[in-house]
Amino acid sequence: MSAPSALSADDPLERERAHLTASRAALRAMREDVQSLDIKDVTANWVNAAVLERQIEDRIKALADLADTPLFFGRLDYLHTTQEGQRFYIGRRHVHDADGDPMVIDWRAPVSQPYYQASKQNPQDVGLRRRFGYTGGDLTAYEDEHLSDPAELERTSRLLQAEIERPRVGPMRDIVATIQPEQDEIVRSDLSGTVCVQGGPGTGKTAVGLHRVAYLLYAHRERLARTGTLVIGPNRSFLHYIEQVLPALGELEVKQATVDDLVAHVEVRGTDEAATAVVKGDARMAEVLRRAVWSHVTLPTEPLMVVRGSRRWRVPAYELEEIARELTDRDIRYGAAREALPQRIAHAVLVRMEQAGEAPDDRVQNAVARNAAVKAVVKECWPAVDPAKLVLRLLSDPDFLAEHAAGILDEDEQKLLLWAKPARSVKTAKWSAADAVLVDEAADLVERTHSLGHVVVDEAQDLSPMQYRAVGRRCTTGSATVLGDLAQGTTPWATQSWAQALAHLGKPDAVVEELTAGFRVPREVIAYASRLLPHMSPGLAPVESVRENPGSLEVRRSAPEALDADVITACLDALTHEGSIGLIAADARITPLAQALTAAGMPFLSPGEETTAESRLTLVPASLAKGLEYDYVVLDEPAAVVDGEPDERTGLRRLYVALTRAVSGLTVVHAADLPEQLGA
Repeated sequence: MSAPSALSADDPLERERAHLTASRAALRAMREDVQSLDIKDVTANWVNAAVLERQIEDRIKALADLADTPLFFGRLDYLHTTQEGQRFYIGRRHVHDADGDPMVIDWRAPVSQPYYQASKQNPQDVGLRRRFGYTGGDLTAYEDEHLSDPAELERTSRLLQAEIERPRVGPMRDIVATIQPEQDEIVRSDLSGTVCVQGGPGTGKTAVGLHRVAYLLYAHRERLARTGTLVIGPNRSFLHYIEQVLPALGELEVKQATVDDLVAHVEVRGTDEAATAVVKGDARMAEVLRRAVWSHVTLPTEPLMVVRGSRRWRVPAYELEEIARELTDRDIRYGAAREALPQRIAHAVLVRMEQAGEAPDDRVQNAVARNAAVKAVVKECWPAVDPAKLVLRLLSDPDFLAEHAAGILDEDEQKLLLWAKPARSVKTAKWSAADAVLVDEAADLVERTHSLGHVVVDEAQDLSPMQYRAVGRRCTTGSATVLGDLAQGTTPWATQSWAQALAHLGKPDAVVEELTAGFRVPREVIAYASRLLPHMSPGLAPVESVRENPGSLEVRRSAPEALDADVITACLDALTHEGSIGLIAADARITPLAQALTAAGMPFLSPGEETTAESRLTLVPASLAKGLEYDYVVLDEPAAVVDGEPDERTGLRRLYVALTRAVSGLTVVHAADLPEQLGA
């Protein structure tokens, strides 16, 4: 490795700096070229002009040069084959000079893949791999690996390690400079297949999922531009934390949402007891809802008489029944079948007209379908169904529920579903989050949900079977990336196995990949947290951290009356280090800790608020800690975290999450005895 110093113009580092300067100038020129485009004479109408203007605006944003973000982070020098003697700089986006020759190659391009995959055992025709070190946006160091030199031993890259450990202030950043071979294989997996990534804390599963989206948009841009992509996170704080990753890679069109956002057919103002939520989230509810929706169909028992002018056309009851039965037997939505019914009846009338010597056309069929007598038959035998009203009735009417849950839910489960005080209307009902998912299921039974090209769902282990079905409806014709850790499941309905979860998602053939190498959490910290695994997730392999950071774990005992003061002291100690600080505590402890911090004159943020150099301390309820990372974490009273959950297993999982949020150091402060499962 070369360190920054006063170097001559012939020094390699100076030459690399010159290439960085030239590349930045080329990127500015590319941006200016787009800004100077005149579209007045190339668009046919105002609609085309508006679309083209939007595309130009997006392109200008994508070509923005972020001053503190390296334009390239690596270099490949090829030996032979088609790339003989070629040198490629690998970066976040493509940059070319005025002649169109590449100055920086997009990390997603095939020629860039050996940067992540090449090794001494498999050099992939790469003679030299160079990594660059930066301070802010300034190139300050480089490090070379001669992959074709047998005399050069395999070694851990110091620049790679430094980039992984670099203190973070602000939202999550991309990992394009540090993607590992096993991560790269998942990132570049094909669009047509669904991938499930099981990964413990610090294995980079969230980053892998986001970078896979970026790669798929690069490799299949036109297709995904038509069908759309979506990233689903567990809560708004998490989505805010990750929202800058894809834009930093030049991808601006990916939508982000929570599951609650997807199913927002009704206003959620209520909550469920855990036992009730478990039943509502059970996949068996799908069949209950299917029965309830289709119960509205009653087969015709009377013939139909259609009057047109002086002629009358009669369709007997048995034929109407056959038409209705055919529609119920087909695998189509209730609403689609209802729309088809008047056309099918009208067709039966047209057959009689033709038999009588008339020559009706499509206009006649449409007119018959709109005939008052036909409409009356449709209304009587196939009435419209409002999904919210249907679910309202199921949760309010014991007899209606019992009729459609017979043989599926037992009496105790049915009692759990029924509201103690039935609501009078959809608007006055205090819907819960689980109720909204039921309404979404019913809505899909009536009208098909729009499917996207690719969906990423993170922290998926906390979804219920019915929530998996809601997500799966959004990618029935597309693929998915499922990210999670079974050991971090903290809901009463948490996923027990990925096979079950993927079946509920509608992707039973998905490939399950496991990431076991930890790059973010220090070895001492992950080993301490892994003491909980046998007690909460037996059989799940612990993460093997590749990072040694002696002194990264400290456990401090406090007196009950001094706990708040000792926690503040621990936060002050953490603030002497560079980077972000997370104070994580049981939800019930957040208010007293907030008061103590305020009294001590220590400003703090809430999860989702962006850290800055001036404000680096975030007070985090344990229930919102999942998926977040901080350079240093102070964990308040582990026993309170466990006791704040409805059962011990969930409490231990919540504690496991809290213990594994630290990238550089963890300080545990406790007055009560530590949970016995943390014992040596």
